[in-house]
Amino acid sequence: MGKLFRYLRDYRKECILGPLFKLLEASFELLVPLVVAAMIDDGIASGDRGLVLRLGLLLVGLALVGLASSITAQYFAAKAAVHFAGTLRSRLFAHIQGLSFSQQDGLGSATLITRMTSDINQVQTGVNMGLRLLLRSPFIVFGALFMACTIDLRAASVFAVAIAVLCAVVFGLMLWSIPRYRRVQQNLDGLLAMTRENLAGVRVLRAFGKELEEVRAFNGQNEKLTRFSLFVGRVMALMNPVTYILINLALVVLIHTGAVRVQLGILTQGQVVALVNYMSQILVELIKMANLILTITKAWACGNRIEALLEVPLEPGGRETAPPEGPAVVFDHVGLTYRAAGGEALTDLTFTVPRGTVFGIIGGTGAGKSSVAQLIPGFYHPTAGRVLVDGLETSAWDDGALRARVGLVPQKATLFRGTIRSNLLWGNPGATEEDLLRALDMAQAADVVRSKKKGLDAPVEQGGRNFSGGQRQRLTIARALVRRPEILILDDAASALDYATDARLRRALRALEDTTVIVVSQRTASIRFADQILVLDDGKAVGLGTHETLLETCGVYREIYDSQYKKEAQP
Repeated sequence: MGKLFRYLRDYRKECILGPLFKLLEASFELLVPLVVAAMIDDGIASGDRGLVLRLGLLLVGLALVGLASSITAQYFAAKAAVHFAGTLRSRLFAHIQGLSFSQQDGLGSATLITRMTSDINQVQTGVNMGLRLLLRSPFIVFGALFMACTIDLRAASVFAVAIAVLCAVVFGLMLWSIPRYRRVQQNLDGLLAMTRENLAGVRVLRAFGKELEEVRAFNGQNEKLTRFSLFVGRVMALMNPVTYILINLALVVLIHTGAVRVQLGILTQGQVVALVNYMSQILVELIKMANLILTITKAWACGNRIEALLEVPLEPGGRETAPPEGPAVVFDHVGLTYRAAGGEALTDLTFTVPRGTVFGIIGGTGAGKSSVAQLIPGFYHPTAGRVLVDGLETSAWDDGALRARVGLVPQKATLFRGTIRSNLLWGNPGATEEDLLRALDMAQAADVVRSKKKGLDAPVEQGGRNFSGGQRQRLTIARALVRRPEILILDDAASALDYATDARLRRALRALEDTTVIVVSQRTASIRFADQILVLDDGKAVGLGTHETLLETCGVYREIYDSQYKKEAQP
């Protein structure tokens, strides 16, 4: 948590002025019991109404100045805390964006979201409260003790004992609660993960009638979080009543001691009232400090989680931007094992994609087709062997330079909120309208734009939900084509297209000059005219060649082909 405070450096002024104005307010507050004591002993006792009125006006003045100081302190503290949280959130988001796919898989999206939202909000609250009260409350407590000592040392001994006992209780509970609040946040991660899974897969859940099972699983996780949160909360809830009991016991002892010393003529009635007021101030401030420590405890636990995420080292990237010429893609005995996976996703995979050719990859579900597609742009790095793009290993490439050469259209067609134009410009921010229309025409998406009244400026809702699956796929292909990539990877990107549109798309892609096209598909119709076809089965290459060659030599390919054509032709 301590390392996060460097993000407060730009707000030193606010971090200094906020506590200073709070200390100014506290100083005026410490003067109030002395004024009240003077009002009782010098004004009321002697019947001097003028003095009582003047002292009363002084009390009003102290209250107004204290209020102004408090508002000013709150302004500076809130400004520093909000800007600190904003800077931290931006830094954390940038760091998450720099994590590799394998690191994000290992951490889990649920904990990343929790740390970006809930944890940072807790830290913001902790910083705000800390700037306002972390100095003020101890200042009032020890200031009241000092002022009590100036009135009567024997009575002040009651203050010293009460403060020592209260500090032991408060800090003991704080040390106990810090690791427990960390576990509360971890349980919240699990609940968030389950919620995201259910929202993402709600259609599948309903299709298989699994709603009740998921409700029971959610309730179980929620109950676990609730039970542990209540346990920690009940223990921490003891802080306020224990504080009240100790302070009131101290007040009883103080009033008894004060009464005896008044009878002996050592203290005046006004001084006893002042001592009681100081004890009451200590009571209020210790309750504030207890709540402050509770807030800071939560913020500290959350800050440690954020700091741990920021300390995850980014995987080093290469620096090469202009490699020597070579084949477009080479897989050299490549193996890939995902983090925390039980076995290899790809095993001893070797093939070469010549420049300017159309290369097809086919296989059943789970054969490893998408894993191959993710390795080429360097989203994952092989755990065995080498992947070379244009003659250079992907690990040696500068990430930006590599992905500028590779256009990937993933399985799930994703559009972003905005317009058709803004989505296409993701591929190339400097593209002209002519470039956009050319890419749309090649992707067979020109009719999608023509069907909209605003054309390229037609709105796109989040996720592209105002477009059909086929329209989304064609628009995402167009977005990849806008950047004119040297290597274009279509990862089952035409699965929602009808056969006629798919055929027109394939003809358009074959006309691309100086572009290597890698088509990943489960349809033999989509890859049968490729220059070479790689057949995968359970992460291994079981065939490599043309369509005709594979029909004769590869049983897996022939089985896929027969299931899609010959069986349909049977009466």
